[in-house]
Amino acid sequence: MNSIRIHRAVPADAASIADFNCRMALETENYKLPPEKVLSGVKHLFDQPEYGFYLTAEFDGQVIGCLMITHEWSDWRDGLIWWIQSVYVVPEFRRQGIFRKMYAFVAEQAREKQAAGLRLYVERENIRAQRTYESLGMVETHYKMYEDIFDSPKK
Repeated sequence: MNSIRIHRAVPADAASIADFNCRMALETENYKLPPEKVLSGVKHLFDQPEYGFYLTAEFDGQVIGCLMITHEWSDWRDGLIWWIQSVYVVPEFRRQGIFRKMYAFVAEQAREKQAAGLRLYVERENIRAQRTYESLGMVETHYKMYEDIFDSPKK
C-alpha cells in the first residue's frame, strides 16, 4: 500500500466523490441519494473552498477513497474545528490503512493551519469505524447530535 497517494481533490475528482457519497448513503443508511444533486453538491464545494475541501486516496491513478473537510468556528477555542465527513473507501481496499493515511494527512494539515481540532460523527451501529477512530487517538464525546434538514421528510 506504499503506492497510495493522498492529496487534496481537484474538480476532475467530482464524479468519483459523488459516486462514493451515493454508495456510502446506500451502504450505511440504506438511503438512495439523487446522484445529480450529490454531484452538484460536490462541485459546489470546489467552487466555494471557504466551506471546506475533499481529500482523495489514489492507487495506480484510480480514486479509491475520499473524505470531506468542513469548518466550524469554535468561540470556546478561538479557532476552527475541522469536521471529517463523507468518508468512503472502495470495499476491496478497506482494512488496509487507507483511512488511516487520509487521517494522518488531514491531521498534519490541520495542525499546520493551527486548527483547534478534528471532529467527526459516526453511525451508532458502525462499531468497526468507531474502533478505527479510537485507534487514531480520537475520543467519543458526550454530545448527542440533532438536526432539522429542510428538504428531508420527517421520520
